Amino acid sequence: MSNLYTIQKRFDTVKSYANHEELLIHILQVYLDAFPIKDAYLLRYSPIGFVAEGIIFLNESGGSHIGEIREEIRSFPIIYAAIEDKKAKFCTGMDYLKNISMKYSIPSQNNTFLIVPIFIGSYVFGYICSTQLEEEIDINDKLLDDMTTFGNMIGQLIIQARNSKKEGFLSKRELEVMRQVAQGDSTKEIADVMQLSELTITQYVKSAIKKLRAKNRSHAISILYQEGIIL
Repeated sequence: MSNLYTIQKRFDTVKSYANHEELLIHILQVYLDAFPIKDAYLLRYSPIGFVAEGIIFLNESGGSHIGEIREEIRSFPIIYAAIEDKKAKFCTGMDYLKNISMKYSIPSQNNTFLIVPIFIGSYVFGYICSTQLEEEIDINDKLLDDMTTFGNMIGQLIIQARNSKKEGFLSKRELEVMRQVAQGDSTKEIADVMQLSELTITQYVKSAIKKLRAKNRSHAISILYQEGIIL
């Protein structure tokens, strides 16, 4: 298992990544190398509606996109607690059954679940979770603290990448709306959650599309994702 200094050095060249997806894959590769786990699921998170959405899965055999995963995290106490506390959490055995709903999209043969929030300050914008651990590994407080530090390190890295892409050309509201659009929410759903009119939401979307010089909503989301402006 790598120490945190070694991990940090592997992220010193953030500008060397060809695109945002390459950066995210590298993050998961470092995570797999650094900690005693065998799989990694990366999900984005929105505090508006408490929604998590899958991005990428990676293990020693390969990887895949997991956009089909979309959950309201308040249904999963351990995920909700990790996000609220900004701390890595682990459960197994009976605790796993209490914390993970049967409908949850991520399978586990060993009834173990580990979650590492990706955050900076009080803002959590994603998390990594794992269901397969190396054999006879003790998930102790020290390891969870190191994983929490890793999550904060990744948060800073992603913010650094976003800043290098000049995220600021969208307003805060435009960005919030486009993140909801990226999660598949309708104009009405976004309006209800943000307590704004549907007309206002539509105007934010049109403004963002224009600023991004995109053809439509889908094209705008693709640009935001590729540029690393949304996770």
